[in-house]
Amino acid sequence: MSPATTNACLLTPADAEEHARLALPPTVERFVNGAAGTGLTLRANREALDRVCLVPRVLTDVSSPVTAGRLLGVDAKMPVAVAPMAYQRAVHEDGELATAGAARDLGVPFTVSMFSSHSVEEIAAVGATMWFQVYWLRDRGRTVELLRRAEAAGCVAVMLTVDTPRMGRRLDDLRAGFSLPDGVKAAHFRDLSGPGPGDPTPGVSEVAAQTAALVDPSLSWSDIEWLREQTRLPLILKGVLDPLDARRAVRHGVDAVVVSNHGGRQLDGAVASVDALPAVAEAADGCCEVLLDSGVRSGTDIIKAVALGATGVLLGRPVLWGLAAGGGEGAKHVLRLVQEELEHALALAGCPDLGAASRLRTVTADGRTGAVLERARGDMVGAR
Repeated sequence: MSPATTNACLLTPADAEEHARLALPPTVERFVNGAAGTGLTLRANREALDRVCLVPRVLTDVSSPVTAGRLLGVDAKMPVAVAPMAYQRAVHEDGELATAGAARDLGVPFTVSMFSSHSVEEIAAVGATMWFQVYWLRDRGRTVELLRRAEAAGCVAVMLTVDTPRMGRRLDDLRAGFSLPDGVKAAHFRDLSGPGPGDPTPGVSEVAAQTAALVDPSLSWSDIEWLREQTRLPLILKGVLDPLDARRAVRHGVDAVVVSNHGGRQLDGAVASVDALPAVAEAADGCCEVLLDSGVRSGTDIIKAVALGATGVLLGRPVLWGLAAGGGEGAKHVLRLVQEELEHALALAGCPDLGAASRLRTVTADGRTGAVLERARGDMVGAR
């Protein structure tokens, strides 16, 4: 099926998921869509977002809803950044070059994963606004080297993932003895070796083994101070769920936090990201930006996040679904669908822009109104 034909069949980002299932080898599909443990947190992310209901306003001029906003000081055509996702050449041969091109064309930032299958320099040539994601490496010298490469390539922010002292138990990958497809490597770590695609070993995941070899589980707040001194770029912490950690991030000069449970791929049983969002936003108190990650699938989800205190969201798996379904054009189509959904939802919610969306009231499935939720947020943050 050609990209044009595929795109015509995709009316929502979720439609791309089924196309991706058909296009990808089973082990790669499970690597993309899988979760830690039994998938409790993966499911909770969607269930929690589905419980949030918006209370629309009426009699407002929504003839031309504006989806544009700013993320980390950069203009974006919608409050979305493409999340950091590793080894995208496993999904499509063009990998990160295709998804970065899609982000460029839709006017949103693209986050380069430290474990990307194209180098930051190669991705920079595409011309997207780039953020650079890092894990805390055992070798600080290598961390600094990567930061300098990211700065030289033109990245405008650094995102440190803080919820991965070790990789979650991703049972599908372990049962399959997952290894990366032939020719797919971490472009920034070409000296890494693994079991190879021809000889999978049940119980061993190549990606988990590489992460264990490279990532230092001793990461602490003193290390954040050190990292803050290494770069003048805005610093984002990804993986914050507790409001006390958000307060501490502000004290350490962090520019943004991402409320994220790693898409359900780390601690199985962790709180759904959107359930954690209001308290984290309250704790940040406007002193740093707050982004939502994990489970975002639509333009309406973006409005829910903004109404609950987020500046914007990270979009992950749906972009990979589009990439698998139709390469760069597929990824671009998914991002375009999200923007169209966002514009449509803004109009129907009575919001001419994102500022109006931030003032919407919400009702949850248990009957709490937005006003009650505000008091609950204050109580939670105050109870230290």
